[in-house]
Amino acid sequence: MIYRDFQGLRLSLLGFGTMRLPTTAAGDVDAAATEALLDYAMTHGVNYYDTAWPYMQNQSETVVGRCLKKYPRESFYLATKFPGHMLTGDPDPAGIFEQQLEKCQVEYFDFYLLHNVYENDMDVYTDPKWGIIDYFVEQKRLGRIRHLGFSSHADIPCLTAFLERCGKDMEFCQLQLNYLDWSLQRGKEKYDLLAKYNIPVWVMEPVRGGKLATLDADSQQRLHTIRPGASAASFALRWLEGHGNIRMILSGMSTMEQVKDNIATFEKDDPVTPEEEAILLAAAEKMKNSAPCTACRYCCDGCPQGLDIPDLLHKYNQLRAGSGSTVKMQLDAVPKDKWPHACLGCGACAAVCPQKIAIPDELAAFAAQLDKLPTWVEVCRQRAEAEARERASRGR
Repeated sequence: MIYRDFQGLRLSLLGFGTMRLPTTAAGDVDAAATEALLDYAMTHGVNYYDTAWPYMQNQSETVVGRCLKKYPRESFYLATKFPGHMLTGDPDPAGIFEQQLEKCQVEYFDFYLLHNVYENDMDVYTDPKWGIIDYFVEQKRLGRIRHLGFSSHADIPCLTAFLERCGKDMEFCQLQLNYLDWSLQRGKEKYDLLAKYNIPVWVMEPVRGGKLATLDADSQQRLHTIRPGASAASFALRWLEGHGNIRMILSGMSTMEQVKDNIATFEKDDPVTPEEEAILLAAAEKMKNSAPCTACRYCCDGCPQGLDIPDLLHKYNQLRAGSGSTVKMQLDAVPKDKWPHACLGCGACAAVCPQKIAIPDELAAFAAQLDKLPTWVEVCRQRAEAEARERASRGR
């Protein structure tokens, strides 16, 4: 197992993400199957386990806590998160934190994160009225949190603003990063920004929820010629190994086959070669199916609605590549009259587009796709119902 240093800690570079645990026919977490996966990971050198309040319909923290309870506390690092991104009422950091300690059956968390700092919740996290960050900084002082950080799906301006406000209190950032999002979600810019603030990167979605586990036939064959028998997922993980500011790569593993393949990949430090990287980045370009916008902004000057067309096209490209929830969250922070629905279809933008993009058609298609996605309020409502069921099952 590859290990990387973080403030004197020896962290397995492969971390076990618990957002996609095996389930029963009834849709609950399969506790026995999960325990088998975690046991295999523990005995093969994985020492970092990541959970969160809403994962697996609020069951993940409880199940992971039970599975790890049989191991000496100092033999693993446990991370969870404060769900400020999904609260519909007044934040209660103390109440939630105490429940999390109880659910996970621990007296402290090795790593604790502000969950998904993004455009529509940054003010909640940073508002002194709620004192969220102050509370968790105090818990760190008391030893109940060893290391404090945050996860984020925010775009560059929001991420920059948060780092300017709170970067001094943040020790690490969990970021969606892979060779597709390196350009699609401005991953390289985010990676470089965090390096500027001397904040190490924790990686989530290294295989893009499975999207990078299967490539087009030509790319797959070229990679197979170089490394016969290597999985597509292993190339995605090895691509990340070559980035020095990455301290943790989290994989959401739900089958023993995935666990064994990932652990085999991390047996030795073996980043992709330049030849392999070229194949991967070319495969990523094939996946994008994107509008070829260069953000020249010629289209913006004559738009009667004042739409930020390049940004909308950038978000639509992300949605087409399977980032619908992230896009919907980001748009929640944008006034409705600046959504793609506000396009009048006048064509002034298309007339001046150097790339000849049929912009009104693209925006209309974007609007139609957005209408099919649940609102963040609805997602939070469903998660609140799951939380109530989970608490009832624990007799609270």
